[in-house]
Amino acid sequence: MACGALARPQANCEAEGRTIIFSDESGFYLLPAVVSTYAPVGQTPCLRSVLTRDHLSVISGITPEGRLFVYIRESAFDSAGVIGFLEHLLRSIPGKLLVIWDGATIHRSREIKAFLSGLSERGPEYEGRLQLERLPGYAPELNPDEGIWRHLKRVEMKNLCCRNLEHLKEELRKAVRRLRHKPHIVQSCFAHAGCV
Repeated sequence: MACGALARPQANCEAEGRTIIFSDESGFYLLPAVVSTYAPVGQTPCLRSVLTRDHLSVISGITPEGRLFVYIRESAFDSAGVIGFLEHLLRSIPGKLLVIWDGATIHRSREIKAFLSGLSERGPEYEGRLQLERLPGYAPELNPDEGIWRHLKRVEMKNLCCRNLEHLKEELRKAVRRLRHKPHIVQSCFAHAGCV
């Protein structure tokens, strides 16, 4: 698998037996993602929703094999939240990991650097286990995880009106569970980004 500018890190990680994970963050709002329906002509459906900016912050990671990992918060992601997600990946995936993500400020923070350097203090089994690579510049088209957000919002949760954040979180978890049973969709996001 080679993804343009990421070919060198990916080739190195395959030689080391690392699992490749593309990661990205997104927000899910109470306002529905409105898409076309098959309603009869002249019977346009009406969606009723609370007008608010309340939202869930979500970070996910996907692998070329079609695995999906998700971490949900009710507050915006900060370094502690990102570290929580990295801990989740380390618990969920055995062996060495290569996490590829964008150059967001929280991905380059002192806390993240301290977390990486502190992994070796946990013991020899954590030494060099986690490697982080940034996507070049602002290049969302290179990140296959962008396709996951599109699919969740415009397919799995289309036209969905939620009462509150708890209801939204419940529906998002259901949508993620459904998507986990469709690894071919996750893999198609890699193909769409040119990472096959």
